[in-house]
Amino acid sequence: MTKVLLATVKPFAPAAVDGIQDICSDTGFELVKLEKYGSQEELKAAAKDADAIIIRSDKIDKDIIDAAENLKIVVRAGAGYDNVDLAAATAKGVVVMNTPGQNSNAVAELGMGMLIYLNRNGFNGTAGTELRGKKFGIHAYGHIGKIMARIAKGLGMKVYAHDPYVDRVIIENDGVVCEENVSDLYRKCEYVAVNLPANEKTKGFIDYDLLSIMPEGATILNTARKEIINENDLLTIFKERSDFRYVTDIAPECKETIEKNYEGRYFFTPKKMGAQTAEANINAGLAAAKQIANFINNGDTTFKVN
Repeated sequence: MTKVLLATVKPFAPAAVDGIQDICSDTGFELVKLEKYGSQEELKAAAKDADAIIIRSDKIDKDIIDAAENLKIVVRAGAGYDNVDLAAATAKGVVVMNTPGQNSNAVAELGMGMLIYLNRNGFNGTAGTELRGKKFGIHAYGHIGKIMARIAKGLGMKVYAHDPYVDRVIIENDGVVCEENVSDLYRKCEYVAVNLPANEKTKGFIDYDLLSIMPEGATILNTARKEIINENDLLTIFKERSDFRYVTDIAPECKETIEKNYEGRYFFTPKKMGAQTAEANINAGLAAAKQIANFINNGDTTFKVN
């Protein structure tokens, strides 16, 4: 019998777990749950005889992959998958998938909500700034970017996007201005939402050259990964420009320096919570289970990332 390990330090909502159990039962799979575990050693032991693993932000490294003798597939319930050692998985013939789009609405809503919160000075009773009429740039026009574009347009913003991997016709059909050059996006837009994945090409990509050319009232919104921001350059911009602000769903390493010196010009969530809605939690979990069933039974590798 195919054994599916649900390994989550931060457990799914009960409804999601029930749904995953139903999918496994319907396909004749055995579901084993490892929730709120305390160490990688616990995960390593639980993975030893697993055919498939579902995770959230849990780390699947080379040790786990090597120890899992029967492992065929790992599914990260969410968009990012930098918590899985892709090279080790590929070397062992293990398929790695994510569940793109399942938590996109939750992330997009949080990002736009954080912008409103910062613009209204944390709702402290003082006069703030409206988003209407401002230029909103989207750096990477994927699932999250498309939803952000719809919300921003609904707020009356002028929306621009840069993504060399998306056909400009798709972007323009959404009523969004396509910027072929990334510098033009940053030069034109007071607000830029960064949705880049974290990889060797993107780490530190948002640097001084891009940040320094943004117009008056520049604000960066990051709901992706902290590594894509060059933090030394970020601190330089904070120091040089009193109008610059930073909003993020994952606090930077230089968090304390920014909090100490730049009050009112930043907002950091207490933990990464873009996907923390009941709907996203359930959607991602069920998608992961369905993808495992389709892969094991039908060889479907639609969402393979390695």
